[in-house]
Amino acid sequence: MAAEKANYEVTRMARLLEVSRSGFYAWAARQRSQPGPRRRGRDELDVKVRKVFTESDDVYGTPRVHAQLAREGTHVDRKTVARSMLRQGLEGISPTKFTPVTTISGTDPYKIPDLVTRSWDQGELNRVWVSDITYLRTGEGWLYLAAVTDAHSRRILGWAMDSHMGTFLVEKALKMAHTLRGEVPDGVVFHADRGTEFTSDDMFKVCRGLEMLQSVGRTGVCWDNAMASERVGHVEDFSSTTGGNGPPGQRRG
Repeated sequence: MAAEKANYEVTRMARLLEVSRSGFYAWAARQRSQPGPRRRGRDELDVKVRKVFTESDDVYGTPRVHAQLAREGTHVDRKTVARSMLRQGLEGISPTKFTPVTTISGTDPYKIPDLVTRSWDQGELNRVWVSDITYLRTGEGWLYLAAVTDAHSRRILGWAMDSHMGTFLVEKALKMAHTLRGEVPDGVVFHADRGTEFTSDDMFKVCRGLEMLQSVGRTGVCWDNAMASERVGHVEDFSSTTGGNGPPGQRRG
């Protein structure tokens, strides 16, 4: 009847087929309310997208949802996945959304010199230790990491993590390094950037108590602490490959 409705009156067809007009119109309404193939395909994709997103603990954005769907055998373009997530109000977490400042320039009250001038490796252990701060995504959320590295062996000697950044974090890492290294000669150079965590009064007192010489790079010259930044970068890689769980490994050297 639906196919011939343009050619014949519904009343006449209903009488010939011995069906009621109301029954035909009810059937037609049900057909219109049912989704077509395109709508069904969209709904099925939405279910798959939400499943992947939920299983990622609401972390995955469009690129990773798209990649996971492909691994599971659902091949659609990235824009289709993006539209599905937008429709459902799903939004992943991007590392760029959390961009804390890890270097805050201090007043440098003690006019700390640069005793290293990028000559990191001075031929033996316990001549130069370098330090830097970064932030990592962990199972507990975003945490700051301070690490202390021997510039000769290029190995991390001490580290500390916390949800807040300050001199206390560097102090923990430095004291761990000093304790684990054992017999540390006087006059080891402790080099870092000019952030307040490294140039504060408290840090001056810590270094003096450990009989270490403070050294900082020039203001605004990132290369003056490049080695320390490189080492904590390796720790960031460690964190990402282990799912952000657990502290960075330690080795003597």
